Amino acid sequence: MSLRLRLTVLYGGLFLLAGGALLGVTYLLFTRQVGRRVTFVAGTAPVGLPLLPSPESLDEQARQVREAAATSLLTQGAIALGAVAVLAAGLGWLVAARALAPLRQVTDTARRIAAAADPGGHVRIALRGPDDEVKNLADAFDVMVERLDRSFDAQRRFVANASHELRTPLTLNRSLVEVAMHRRTASDDVRQLGGKLLRINARHERLISGLLLLARSESALTERGPVDLAAVVAHVAPPGVLQDLGEATALGDALMLERLAHNLVENGIRHNVEGGWVRVTTRMLPSGWAELAVANSGPVIPPSEVPALFDPFHRRARVAAEGAGLGLSIVRSVAHAHGGEVVATARPEGGLAVVVSLPGA
Repeated sequence: MSLRLRLTVLYGGLFLLAGGALLGVTYLLFTRQVGRRVTFVAGTAPVGLPLLPSPESLDEQARQVREAAATSLLTQGAIALGAVAVLAAGLGWLVAARALAPLRQVTDTARRIAAAADPGGHVRIALRGPDDEVKNLADAFDVMVERLDRSFDAQRRFVANASHELRTPLTLNRSLVEVAMHRRTASDDVRQLGGKLLRINARHERLISGLLLLARSESALTERGPVDLAAVVAHVAPPGVLQDLGEATALGDALMLERLAHNLVENGIRHNVEGGWVRVTTRMLPSGWAELAVANSGPVIPPSEVPALFDPFHRRARVAAEGAGLGLSIVRSVAHAHGGEVVATARPEGGLAVVVSLPGA
């Protein structure tokens, strides 16, 4: 039951208990007073009046009168109590709604902030009213949102500054190495060394790009729109990848979802056995969610090691792998930023099956 309904039931129950107790006390007092009055009349005979009936007859009449009065009191009192209890429950429903209105305002504001593109934003409750517990809760929520807003601003500034400060020296290094390699006087040793430096530089560029994308994916989405996952997979999947592309339209950021699909396909190709296969499947679930699944025929992975594959910088084969260990971490962050889920399962015959579920458009 909702809190409003529970409060209404509580109000109605307390009223019924109080009304029942009052009716019971009234019934006891009434029966005692009626009994005393009838006994007094039966024991006296005023002067000048005819003699009253016998005491036995009066006792029987008194008993009948007492029973009829008690029955009438209980019946009519119960009817009145029921009618007033229904009225009290209706008033309790209205009073509970008025008392819980500030809490609903807090809840609605929290939902708007959670659904907004910018979680910090500038949405505040700014509750007006008496300085009570509910207003203190709303003020504390506003302070928390204000701090979150400053944190998100600081994170965005850091990502923007890091993107510029980290990429600029790498771009400069690549340019210098390429210039040195393409000189006519460059020796073979210089060209070989330049090739190695370019590969190292490219790896650092991928690492920095992955870190920046991971930071952006863990923050808010600035744009949402329908994204055709089948078209995205057809764009990023190289020849040789098995494709079973059904209709699947997700709601989210097209660039991030493209990177998600690219990382999954690249991970399936890189961590595979010689002559193995990679299969990509897209479909729309009956629940309205879009699903993207990638499976490969890679080496056997113990099920206990599967959760660690989503940790940043985790690589099962550090010597052979050329990646930075951020592929699946980025996949999970992007999926969570879209309100989706990622489930990875180790295939008994070898390889990994990763299923991403995203809200449908």
